[in-house]
Amino acid sequence: MPKGILKNVAVRGVACAVPKTIVEASKSNDIFGEENVSKFVKMTGVRQRHVASEKQTASDLAFVAAQNLIEHLKWEIDSIDGVVFVTQSPDYKAPATACVLHGRLGLKKDCIAFDVNLGCSGFVYGVYIAGSLMQTGDTKRVLFLGGDTSTKGISFLDKSAAMLFGDAGFATALEFDETSKIPFCYYTDGTGYKSIITPVGACRNPNGSQELREFGEGVIRSDYDLYMNGAEVFDFTITEVPKMLKSFMAEHNISENDYDLFAPHQANVFMLKHIAKKVKIPLDKLGVSMDRYGNTSVTSIPITICDTYGGKEQGNKKILAPGFGIGLSWGTNYFDILAENCLPIIETNSYFEDGGIVID
Repeated sequence: MPKGILKNVAVRGVACAVPKTIVEASKSNDIFGEENVSKFVKMTGVRQRHVASEKQTASDLAFVAAQNLIEHLKWEIDSIDGVVFVTQSPDYKAPATACVLHGRLGLKKDCIAFDVNLGCSGFVYGVYIAGSLMQTGDTKRVLFLGGDTSTKGISFLDKSAAMLFGDAGFATALEFDETSKIPFCYYTDGTGYKSIITPVGACRNPNGSQELREFGEGVIRSDYDLYMNGAEVFDFTITEVPKMLKSFMAEHNISENDYDLFAPHQANVFMLKHIAKKVKIPLDKLGVSMDRYGNTSVTSIPITICDTYGGKEQGNKKILAPGFGIGLSWGTNYFDILAENCLPIIETNSYFEDGGIVID
């Protein structure tokens, strides 16, 4: 399996941005019934979410976060050698959204830029991918960006997903540092690709029905909407993630005294507490942000870090950050970061006005 230590890479800072529009879970009372909504909130912990406007994309949110982080760290634009953008909500089918962000940020031409198609495990995988660029050559600084506007691909009549997901974007600054190292491990089980899937709209199944159809009680969606098999995802998570964490922590001699924050992907509060219990994670070190932001896919780990430390603390913090979900894919990182470089979460309605291109 891919596991080991990513050497010479330091996480210098992280910033997040969310849409200003907040949707309370109770807004779905008229659709799913107050009792069902109450049960959902109790199980998942999601009381509210931030939802993007029609014109706002994941890259808009990541762009705001990136500008904020670059300014805070006082990085010169020409010192940035790479942009990696992780998303499953790209601006266009082509080109890569990383190229769009490269242009918007005004980065130099001798700069690598590309997209990675990952969701819930995307932050964990992305740290390794972006950090790997600094293992050879002259790449010294990389902007690792990401985000998803998951709500745009979910039926508002699907009780399994409609109240769960929120929209957000993030920016993480990675820098070459000979004194730094990041332990990691990654796993994939592609036989479970159907567990979380948008089945129609790409090259395999380009055309489907836009008609909303009932797939079970309280589950109404079209072929173009996200499908999630909750039972399969639950079983996968509570089985594979604790096993991975126990092995990882044993291999790297990580005890509860060695990390300040356990920042897992925000899938479901019940699952997070179950994982913490199985791995003996103290609940006072468990970061939870999904009660106010929902499951923000690739942004859920950085948003939990910023929610915990943004504008509140200073000093070096050690973060244990597992990601898991769509693919199926999972993994974890263990890294240091200065709390003062974990910025307060920004709320924004801005979007790229020049992005609405029409080709004659």
